[in-house]
Amino acid sequence: MDVDKVGIYFNKTDSTVVRITSPYWIPEEPDWVLVSNDPNLTLLAVRDLIAENNLGGSSESIQWTGLKQSTS
Repeated sequence: MDVDKVGIYFNKTDSTVVRITSPYWIPEEPDWVLVSNDPNLTLLAVRDLIAENNLGGSSESIQWTGLKQSTS
């Protein structure tokens, strides 16, 4: 497993974050930006990191999301 890819990812377009703890699905750039390699951060801590690193979006509107189910 590539531990450098595990962590919290942010999607500015949707103002969502996702927690990645396995290598089965790694969000692709440029839509997703790795915020932290610590997958155990709280949403509050993630919002603070996004604001500190000027990653965009309104930190108050950022929410967790899950993997999208395939419709095929």
